Amino acid sequence: MKVVSALTAVERLLEQGRVRPGDTLLDSSSGIYAYALALACHKYGLGCHIVGSTTIDSTLYNQLVLLGCRLEQVELSADLKLDQSLRVRRVRQLLAENPHYHWMRQYHDDIHCLGYRPIADRIRAELGGEALTIVGGVGSGASTGALARYLRDAGTDVGLVGVQPFGSITFGAEHVSDSEMIIAGIGSSIPFGNVEHTAYDTLHWISFDTALSASTDLLRRHAVFAGLSSGAAYLAARWERHVRSSGPVLFIAADTGHRYNEAVFSRAESARDIAELAPHSAVDTTELTMPWSRMRWDRAEAPPNARSEEEREAMPVKWSR
Repeated sequence: MKVVSALTAVERLLEQGRVRPGDTLLDSSSGIYAYALALACHKYGLGCHIVGSTTIDSTLYNQLVLLGCRLEQVELSADLKLDQSLRVRRVRQLLAENPHYHWMRQYHDDIHCLGYRPIADRIRAELGGEALTIVGGVGSGASTGALARYLRDAGTDVGLVGVQPFGSITFGAEHVSDSEMIIAGIGSSIPFGNVEHTAYDTLHWISFDTALSASTDLLRRHAVFAGLSSGAAYLAARWERHVRSSGPVLFIAADTGHRYNEAVFSRAESARDIAELAPHSAVDTTELTMPWSRMRWDRAEAPPNARSEEEREAMPVKWSR
């Protein structure tokens, strides 16, 4: 999913002269963005330096190394907040040591939204501009937020449904812990500057075990081998289609299932029948509960902990059109 985002961002940086061939691009990633940035850097003859999460497995590690990426992985931590804090700290150390590095800031720079414009154009062309619902993991906010914004700007009536893991600070679920793990890439324990909270109409919070069941069903029923965030989006999309009387529901399958082979697909026997699952309906975030909750967000502002005062002042959300 993030290949279109990283590739377009790098192309724009080169066009603007902010990056030149031979420069090194730096960022933190749990996996998908690392691969996307490595591909873009390989194409344009740029260095790539990634501070990675321990969720980067040996298969992805080998691909990154062979693409010429310099990869560092932070020490193993079961705590997402510690993992993300360690990665950010290391990125800042590297910038101090290498001032010529360009920090891609995938969680804060709206340049990462640009790659989704042609996808929005394709969706609009294929659906004829009819009203639709988009469902996908929130993460940095670039994919779901950008698709909705470009489609809405073009006159399409879009309902935007975001998917989050429990424990994520982005929409106020940090007080609910998933003992298994937080789904890499779609949630955060630190504020993300790219998320435009007022773009989202509905939120789903989905646990690891529930996403596992959905990812397994997605493969068995539709022959789509995709990761946990894709399974979670698929489950939420099925529910939204159930409660909506008309209009297509489009969900984003962000990545393949390869890095989840051991954690998810080797445990397929524990998967539940998703037809038996339904979300708890919450009125506000204090009512969120495992293993699956749904709440109307109604394009509200960010919750207090989701955006730091420094970020609100220095990195407001801006959209390039």
